[in-house]
Amino acid sequence: MIVKDRNKNIIKNSDGSLDKAIRHVYGNAVGRFILRIFTQPIVSKAVGAFMDSRYSAPLIEPFIKANNINTDDYIMDDIDTYNKFFTRKIKDGKRHIDMAKNSFISPCDAKLSVYKLDSDSVFEIKNSLYRASDLVKCKKLADKYNGGWCMIFRLEVDDYHRYCYIDNGTKSKNNFIKGVLHTVNPIAFEHYNVYKRNCREFSVLHTENFGDVTQIEVGAMFVGKIANHHEKYSFRRGEEKGMFLFGGSTIVLLIEKDKLMPCSEFLENTADNCETIVKMGEKIGISLR
Repeated sequence: MIVKDRNKNIIKNSDGSLDKAIRHVYGNAVGRFILRIFTQPIVSKAVGAFMDSRYSAPLIEPFIKANNINTDDYIMDDIDTYNKFFTRKIKDGKRHIDMAKNSFISPCDAKLSVYKLDSDSVFEIKNSLYRASDLVKCKKLADKYNGGWCMIFRLEVDDYHRYCYIDNGTKSKNNFIKGVLHTVNPIAFEHYNVYKRNCREFSVLHTENFGDVTQIEVGAMFVGKIANHHEKYSFRRGEEKGMFLFGGSTIVLLIEKDKLMPCSEFLENTADNCETIVKMGEKIGISLR
């Protein structure tokens, strides 16, 4: 998958060593058999236990160097396990939250793709059809989004893994759906309906300016824990909603018809089979109210 910035400059033309390895594993029968083991939640829990231990601390410095992470942007006090580093908090002022009422903001740092939902809440990724009802396991809820938008925010391991609320409003309780834990690397989509298979958690955000938005946090390989801070709750734009622990992961937003218009660069890049880099709090669409 090619990754671009908002000016359509290519930032990453992914087919590096990691992508090649993932393609090899998913592309043959032996690799897919092995994946049956590694995608089980029990494996993620075992990896998570190690990442929560002090034995994981030696992994931190090589990871920082390999991914060119500027630690000056983050609060690095008392970081003595890998998961503490992975869920580090960003310093105040390092992410600008657009507070304009008509600005629809990104909930996280990620690579964004935007898809139009048809009249049956179906969208297409890599020539495969997905239904919103597959994501939330509720056709009645999914039908609210017929003709609306599906925004997919793919977080890689070097992204900031905390996420915020997109507007002011109230939320429903959290709904957890059991599953396995495939990687969210786009290569996996060539072989599996990842968003239908993976563990995930969703809630409905009753927002002031964009109607009812369903937010779905999707776990990925070795990311068994989705840590949302609140059940039913009154929230404010930019307030922290939750975080993922170790690994890549994904946030999906389902948006009702005629509530907003995504910025054109995201639609154009997605149509070209490219993702676009976004940062938490930046404007990615505008209200149609």
